Amino acid sequence: MMIETRYTKDHEWVRLDGGIATIGITDYAAEQLGDVVFVELPKVGKAIEKGGEAAVVESVKAASEVYAPIAGEVVEVNSAIEGEPANVNAEPMGAGWFIKLKVKNAAEVGALMTEAQYRDYLKGL
Repeated sequence: MMIETRYTKDHEWVRLDGGIATIGITDYAAEQLGDVVFVELPKVGKAIEKGGEAAVVESVKAASEVYAPIAGEVVEVNSAIEGEPANVNAEPMGAGWFIKLKVKNAAEVGALMTEAQYRDYLKGL
């Protein structure tokens, strides 16, 4: 089964695999941020509400929050990007992921934009 990626208007992506969701920022968000110089990730075990702060990213331009597109409990963080924040720019949709959540409500994922919807959304920006 292909794992579908869903998107938010804040340019986060979610990939659901079973009950675990991987969350990161899109190529568009990484481009807007510029060179990422620092990433702060939450602690494993932290419960995050939908729309709550999932991570903090600092770039040469600005500091910004990454919001959780869905609610869940942090089961893994990508410590590699804390050591190498440039990975966020290099592979935002891959190795530059931020956190993995144990999903509280899978319907929240289904409510997010599909890739086609997100592409259309970007055209309007």
